[in-house]
Amino acid sequence: MTPVHPPQPLPPYPPTDARAWYVLGALCFVYVLNFLDRQLLSILAKPIQDDLGVTDGQLGLISGLYFALFYCTISIPVAWLADRTNRVKVLSIACALWSAATVACGLSSTYPQLVLARMSVGVGEAGGVPPSYAIITDYFPPGRRGTALGLFNLGPPLGQALGVAFGASIAAAYSWRSAFIVLGVFGIGAAFIVWTTIREPRRGGLDLPAPGTVADQAPAKAGFWETVAMFFGRRTLLLLSLAGGATQFVTYAVMNFTVLFLMREKGMTLQEVALYYALLIGIGISLGMFVSGRLVDRFSARSKQAYAVIPAAGLAASVPFFVGFVWAPGWELALLFLIGPTILNYFFLSPAVTLVQEEVKPHQRVMSGALLLLVMNLIGLGLGPTYLGAASDYFRGTHPDNSLQLAFYTLTPFYFIAIALYLLLARMLKAEAGRTGGQ
Repeated sequence: MTPVHPPQPLPPYPPTDARAWYVLGALCFVYVLNFLDRQLLSILAKPIQDDLGVTDGQLGLISGLYFALFYCTISIPVAWLADRTNRVKVLSIACALWSAATVACGLSSTYPQLVLARMSVGVGEAGGVPPSYAIITDYFPPGRRGTALGLFNLGPPLGQALGVAFGASIAAAYSWRSAFIVLGVFGIGAAFIVWTTIREPRRGGLDLPAPGTVADQAPAKAGFWETVAMFFGRRTLLLLSLAGGATQFVTYAVMNFTVLFLMREKGMTLQEVALYYALLIGIGISLGMFVSGRLVDRFSARSKQAYAVIPAAGLAASVPFFVGFVWAPGWELALLFLIGPTILNYFFLSPAVTLVQEEVKPHQRVMSGALLLLVMNLIGLGLGPTYLGAASDYFRGTHPDNSLQLAFYTLTPFYFIAIALYLLLARMLKAEAGRTGGQ
């Protein structure tokens, strides 16, 4: 097993140039579109249910398990290809494909058609996010990557906020189908911009050279099974992935059913969702992503345990606010309570991505990022919404007016599972640092 590297003094890197910031902004914009397209289904769940007659359980399957299975089928070969070829081109093609699939969602007239179109949107996660992680890591030096990746991870909250604001507004003015079609066409244009304006960076060009190596030596090509064995052979990376998956079990379940919950059981209208919930998501999750990235840059140089302690502390502080959100009798009070989980639930992603990108070789970064997302999405995205939708269907027989509320309550134990995994990871990181003479 390869040990966790002890912290090293960082060289005096020059200020990050304008091109790096442009690349970060462009990739974050693509991530916004990625998440916006993926979250339209949950945002427009109520009108889709009214039109196609689908149940909560079917919504959970289409937004969770079906999507995750398609993503997991293609994510690893796509990531392996990106590690060996041009990552920018792979990202551009993926953006065009998931945007076309979003248009197909809007053209669906039956549930099976919507399932097929929705599964195809999964190419966004497979060919979009892992290459972006690696590209950003090669544009920003150590000591600035946590902040850069934290800014990149603003994509999900901004995407969901814009999806709520524009998707709900378009649906209210026209139809839910129009929202999918308009936003999908917009994404195809973004793919062209990435293809023509972003340059592929040199792999590992800003990394600290390992002892005994030549600084400007070209990195080797990534071996598929070599990278898989490395990732799953590192106990810290595997445990980090499991802890992230347990966290995403909660976050994806909540994210995919909150709009439906607020509208059906809390009395919120689609127009109110487009304004108030959009602001909450956009500001709250963005704060969680950015603040956690800054905290990682500040404290990880002192102790590797920061990668685990920061997410654990966020989740522990989130629990009482989450229970209050589920309990609240009206949507106004529910949104006030939801501020806490919206910020604190997302203290996990920036630390997870930064640790993986820092700890693997440059030619293994895309593949390792994909393996991280593979484990987290199989558990979180695949099972979280599926579980919550099935639980709501189960409670509907005896509690038809508040079945989603009861289903949301059952998510509380999963908070403590995730916290326990992060605390175990903190102990493991401390032990490994002790063996290598680090902190």
